[in-house]
Amino acid sequence: MRLIFGIFPLLVIPVILYNLIALAGGSVETTGAAGELIRAGQPPISGLLGERFLGLPMISGVEWVLTKGDAIVLLAVTFLFLEILKSTSTGTATIINHGISLLLFIICLVQFLLMPNFATSTFFILMAMTLLDVLAGVIVTIVSARRDFGVDGNV
Repeated sequence: MRLIFGIFPLLVIPVILYNLIALAGGSVETTGAAGELIRAGQPPISGLLGERFLGLPMISGVEWVLTKGDAIVLLAVTFLFLEILKSTSTGTATIINHGISLLLFIICLVQFLLMPNFATSTFFILMAMTLLDVLAGVIVTIVSARRDFGVDGNV
């Protein structure tokens, strides 16, 4: 189980969650009353991501509202933190994790560029987190490996 946890990039979870919401969010093209094709100016999922997820009354008297999109980003930030902690090891599972994380970033980039429901700020932030996961993971692993293999003080 520990090996699967080491190989499996945790940022896959919020990306899959967003994919499930986006694929159920509808299409960009609809037909009008005259049968002409109408193309939406913004992704149909934008309204769904802006819906209320959680609300808490504050001492100031206002209500703090967490939207569904914000909740996905919050989940992704938590998993990014755990991914950076996982990248401090120098084992084979960590190298495989970085490769899968790079593949996840490429998939997110293709979805962001080509699919209308993925052209939102929420998904852009998720995609940026997958890129940061790859970059930070590789850099932290290289620095950790350099310290492990440094015998004299010259490295």
